[in-house]
Amino acid sequence: MRINLYFSLFFLCFLGINGQNNPLITKDTLDQLGWVNTQYDAMSLEERIGQLFMVSVASNQNKAATDRVKELIKEHHIGGVVFLVGGPVRQAKLTNEYQSLSKTPLLIALDAEWGLSMRLDSTYAFPWNMTLGAIKDSSTVEKVGFQIGKHAKRLGVHINFAPDIDVNNNPKNPIIGNRSFGENPINVGRQGIAFMKGMERAGVLSCGKHFPGHGDTATDSHHALPIINSSKQQLDSIELFPFKNLIANGLSSVMVAHLDVPSLEIREGLPSTLSEQIVSGILKEEMGFEGLVFTDALNMKAVSQFAPEGEVELEAFKAGNDMLLMPENVLRAKEKLVEAYNKGVITEKRLSHSVKKILMAKYKAGLYNYKPVQLENLHEDLNGVENDIVYEEAIEKAITVAKNNFSLMPIKKLENKKIAYVKFGDDSGETFYETLSKYSKVTQIDAKDAAGYRKELANYNLIIIGFHKSNKSPWKSYKFSKNELFWLQEIARLRTSNTILTLFAKPYALLDVANFNSIDGVVVGYQNSAIAQEKAAEVIFGAIGADGRLPVSAHAEFPVNTGIKLKPLQRLGYSIPERVGLSSSKLAVVDSLVEVGLDSLMYPGAQVLIAKKGKVVYNKAFGKPTYTSEQKVNGGHIYDLASLTKILSTLPLIMKMEEEGKIALNDTFKELVPQYDSTEIKDVTVLKALSHYGRLPAWIAFYIDTLTKNRKPSKEFYRNTPSEGFSYKVAENLYLMDAYKDSIYNRIGRQSLKSNRYRYSDVAYYVFKKYIEDTYGKQLDELINEFLYIPMGLQHTSFNPLGRFSKEEIVPSEEDKYYRYQTVQGYVHDMGAAMQGGVGGHAGLFSNANDVAKIMQMYLQGGLYGGKRFLNERTIKKFNTCYFCHKDVRRGVGFDKPQLKEKGPTCGCVSRKSFGHSGFTGTYTWADPDEELVYVFLSNRTYPSASNTLLVKSGLRTRIQQAIYDSIIN
Repeated sequence: MRINLYFSLFFLCFLGINGQNNPLITKDTLDQLGWVNTQYDAMSLEERIGQLFMVSVASNQNKAATDRVKELIKEHHIGGVVFLVGGPVRQAKLTNEYQSLSKTPLLIALDAEWGLSMRLDSTYAFPWNMTLGAIKDSSTVEKVGFQIGKHAKRLGVHINFAPDIDVNNNPKNPIIGNRSFGENPINVGRQGIAFMKGMERAGVLSCGKHFPGHGDTATDSHHALPIINSSKQQLDSIELFPFKNLIANGLSSVMVAHLDVPSLEIREGLPSTLSEQIVSGILKEEMGFEGLVFTDALNMKAVSQFAPEGEVELEAFKAGNDMLLMPENVLRAKEKLVEAYNKGVITEKRLSHSVKKILMAKYKAGLYNYKPVQLENLHEDLNGVENDIVYEEAIEKAITVAKNNFSLMPIKKLENKKIAYVKFGDDSGETFYETLSKYSKVTQIDAKDAAGYRKELANYNLIIIGFHKSNKSPWKSYKFSKNELFWLQEIARLRTSNTILTLFAKPYALLDVANFNSIDGVVVGYQNSAIAQEKAAEVIFGAIGADGRLPVSAHAEFPVNTGIKLKPLQRLGYSIPERVGLSSSKLAVVDSLVEVGLDSLMYPGAQVLIAKKGKVVYNKAFGKPTYTSEQKVNGGHIYDLASLTKILSTLPLIMKMEEEGKIALNDTFKELVPQYDSTEIKDVTVLKALSHYGRLPAWIAFYIDTLTKNRKPSKEFYRNTPSEGFSYKVAENLYLMDAYKDSIYNRIGRQSLKSNRYRYSDVAYYVFKKYIEDTYGKQLDELINEFLYIPMGLQHTSFNPLGRFSKEEIVPSEEDKYYRYQTVQGYVHDMGAAMQGGVGGHAGLFSNANDVAKIMQMYLQGGLYGGKRFLNERTIKKFNTCYFCHKDVRRGVGFDKPQLKEKGPTCGCVSRKSFGHSGFTGTYTWADPDEELVYVFLSNRTYPSASNTLLVKSGLRTRIQQAIYDSIIN
């Protein structure tokens, strides 16, 4: 059985054991005892009694108010200060000032249950206890406690009035609610212990509250005295259970609440704070608690009206409390205690018992070696990225799926879904909607009445309702409006759709929902923070799993501990660099490098994305679509990917065909295109062509033969409007004759093989495109949409994007002054692909960085994405193999591979397993299986002219890649 530290010291102190020859008594114990006794012996009676008081101050109060505390410190030797609202720097300055005035170092306290933000501006808010109560893994709760403890320690706070270990078994409780870990006393005790251990590990004293349990009441003790009508047996098994657990695990202090508990105190209406039976009898004697005992604030109406000024504090001390928190009148209370001591009502033994415990707490908090709070970097230290890591982990593990009919979640088969989002509540749901939209096309529907919702939602087969309530404090309103409750039932009854309700509020909000018969899915996100919204969306689409459980009974259908486990579907998630082992500060170099590119006129704008371990941790847009644009590039802008088309469109279809036996790597061009049977290129194999080892020409300028002598599009081949035989749209008001398609393939057949074996070539992809389309009887763009883009939920990926996107969403690639004589925007830059109606095997695809990353992630995951297998892992390995490395050809089968010598397509820092490609317009993507890393760089370096080669010559894209690898935390 663990012996409490306080008990050990009192045993030594009061039995007079020297301990110098006792091997069980450590030097640290003797040092502590010596410091306590020295401090106590040097005090006068008034100084000793002054130690019993902890007064409040707010760092945002005026000078007169803060100066009053100085007088209490100097003249009345108070033992501690509890800070209320204000700011961290102001509080630190006051703390240093107060400590400099105090003969005995002050015990500084704060009420920071979910972090310093509970009281102070410019500080971090961690999840509320109700959210933490949903987490099965208590080690995550310990991390939260540790982080809160670190912040308190850094601010010079020695004791945090946390954790709140009330068992909230009354849904109407107005003051506890979200501050409780839930209604299950075992869970409350377990999470309370974890929180306490984390905080104490950071060097901050814990305080369990509100003894003997404030959960089963509908009255706020700030305004009146709540009555707890439970029997002693019920209290013992429920309310007192967490306190017993934490006391057994080394709880530093307990705060006694102002409660009327008839089953524990025979005096009618006596607040528990003033009850000797409850404080000394139950807490100290029956439960064996030897730590510090605080009253709750003595200026609260539940107790302050019980007796005249000063009498309340005296009665509280006589009941067994050690530290009197926030008395209404310190001077009057002190007079009463001195008078009681002089009359023998308070004995020296009783006084020394409490004062020495207070001094022991100060020693344990490090005040024997007091140092002022350092003001330098205080704000930065309290708002580091590690906070987001802990917060995100906690939210991920807390999110609870309470209902999931038909295994609706995580959502699969996106190609069959037409999804609408409906926002309920009075707070923002923007992050939730934006994150949902990263996975599939989601349309936000707003209506003013039930009829409007029925009409607007009639064409959707999946409706996601987000209920968003204020996240500013745990006491904010959490209920549905009457209209929302009615609309919810009406929407859920739509026979053509499934409905998912996602709650970003206290679980008790679900109690007001009449029934869930027609609601197919219920997700509880607990809070409406941006991270909670993001993670709930990720759960719904399977980027992360769900393992939370309800900490309270939220409905007859959802009793406490309800929680359906969901497994992830391996879709990309979104996080911060440190969560996946990257350094945010080092990744800042990427920003600098991209800005250098902008300043050096390498490109007008760019998108850069970095994903690691399946999570996008960096996704930024820079610059403008053109140098003269007013708007800035954003994540939704799409770029001409140029040759990335090869590995993002044509290659996956070839891999699929290889699996189906429709193509083989040793097939020759004459087998793919019989008309090449008598040509020089007839024996070029698929393997050699995809490895750029087939001796094919780099490219063919097909367009030149269609120009007049003054190099303008010839009327023989082009029309300004579509007409019979002229349907290939090359650019705005420029249509190529259909018959020219045959001329392209005939010219390819007339090519001679080059002497050098390795030559990067686009030509093979014309052949592959023709074979793919002839085999399936459909165009390449239609095939890849059906096979990959729609099932993966790629919202920004398309050939001929003007059919889906406005011009403003598409970044222009060039001011063409040699062929089309116009701004190339929304039409493929590559001339050969343009002459094929914008759909080339080697070029023509447009996309944004996020969608490109999804395809690269699919490759990293061995062909699996979103719960669907697109390609076999064996196939991807086969195509990601360098078959001619022994011939100094670095290429894989379609994929580019790292250089074999000093210079090449990468930074030289990637693994041999890595693969990717670059594009003429200034695009680049690379994936590394060893580091589980995806990198995407999109730019329009060809604007306004393709002759701008600054980006290529600078090696900027691979310098950025080097910076990414340099940011990996070893």
